[in-house]
Amino acid sequence: MSVHLERSRGLGSGSAGDMQASGRRGFELLARGGFVARGAVYGIIGILALKLAFGIGGKATDQKGALETLAQQPFGKVLLILVAVGLAGYALWRFVRAALGHGVEATNDSGFDRVAALASGVVYAGLCAIAITILVGSAQAGSSSRASRKAAGGVLGWPAGQWLVGLAGAIMIGVAIYQGYRGVTKDFQKDSKTEEMSASMRHWVTRIGVVGHLARMIVFGLIGVFLIKAAVEYNPNTAIGLDGALRKLAAQTYGSVLLGLVAAGLISFALYSLSDARYRRI
Repeated sequence: MSVHLERSRGLGSGSAGDMQASGRRGFELLARGGFVARGAVYGIIGILALKLAFGIGGKATDQKGALETLAQQPFGKVLLILVAVGLAGYALWRFVRAALGHGVEATNDSGFDRVAALASGVVYAGLCAIAITILVGSAQAGSSSRASRKAAGGVLGWPAGQWLVGLAGAIMIGVAIYQGYRGVTKDFQKDSKTEEMSASMRHWVTRIGVVGHLARMIVFGLIGVFLIKAAVEYNPNTAIGLDGALRKLAAQTYGSVLLGLVAAGLISFALYSLSDARYRRI
């Protein structure tokens, strides 16, 4: 009898362990799918901007525009469903990291990392919601710049609204500086399983990671600068989003060159995201 009970306990604990391991594996796959989705979004934005820079069509767009562009392709709805699932997986992973301070691979996060994970989770949950509204046909027309102007206009009417809009701009500039820091110092390497990469793979992942983070620094910095300008001038029409940042680059002297370089950087970040799908420490 006792032997039978011990065996039953052993089988029970083994089954529970298998289920737990299976759950961890499923969560990891969902998170890695999120990096593929992130790569798809940034890749579309970068390619469209690069085509615009070369004068062969294209447009300055944002994440919502990228999702709409994807939906218009052959099998677009199927692709958008996959991207929406990936975005949901990415957001869930970031929320879990924010809540627990570590992932299934037990890498510990600092307090700053947990706050950043929470903010990232909110952003990508919002992108997932946008993808769903596009799928069901209820998405409203408009870009991130238009949304930024509308939001800035609403907040400017609040008590201390100018300070709040200015604070949002300062936060975006802080995010931009952090992206630049990650790129210049190659700090992003600590998040990857570089020990599993070949020397050539590590070399190229490092290069595209540096270029991609610097490109994000530029566009996030522009968004922050124009939010602060909107606050100082009490003019919500000054606020811009990602698409507006790309248009600002195109409007400068040698704008096609600047836009082309940043577009190439966003494509590099898309490729880096795909490498994260394989090598990121979850």
